[in-house]
Amino acid sequence: MNMTHYMQLLADNQPWNLLLFMAVPVVLAETVAITELYILFRRAVDGGFVAINRTASVIGGLYFVGVFVYLFVNAVVPLTAGAQWRGPADMIAVGFYLFGVVPLLSMALIDLRVMGKSLSHDRRLWWHAGCVALFVVVAHVAMIFGMLDPTIMWSGDAAPMDHTKH
Repeated sequence: MNMTHYMQLLADNQPWNLLLFMAVPVVLAETVAITELYILFRRAVDGGFVAINRTASVIGGLYFVGVFVYLFVNAVVPLTAGAQWRGPADMIAVGFYLFGVVPLLSMALIDLRVMGKSLSHDRRLWWHAGCVALFVVVAHVAMIFGMLDPTIMWSGDAAPMDHTKH
């Protein structure tokens, strides 16, 4: 079966790529999402959940900047320069995955008070929650298109894949 570059990245170099490019960012983002619910319902301004939320948010945002830069330089640029994209589904999956840097970095910058420092606690909380929601949508679009056979949305041939590397 043909794979998008998104799925190939996660499948190659097992288990390291899966851990570095999926598990770490998702665990941090889900930690933020779960603690965010508690904070929103309780209107918490301090305490353990707030500290966990803020820590996971800052680490997740800064970590994903590194992922973004690495994949942009080592995947997006070479794939584009070599015309090696496997069709629209491939580009959508990779593009939405990398777009995750926007909400993740925004959450980190909000928690570091680089963005929104003049906002009230409630406004900052809603901006933060909006970033969590945006990340959930972006990540799911990336996953859905990433799991597609890239030839479904494209009439060209998929690039040959070497499945001997593991």
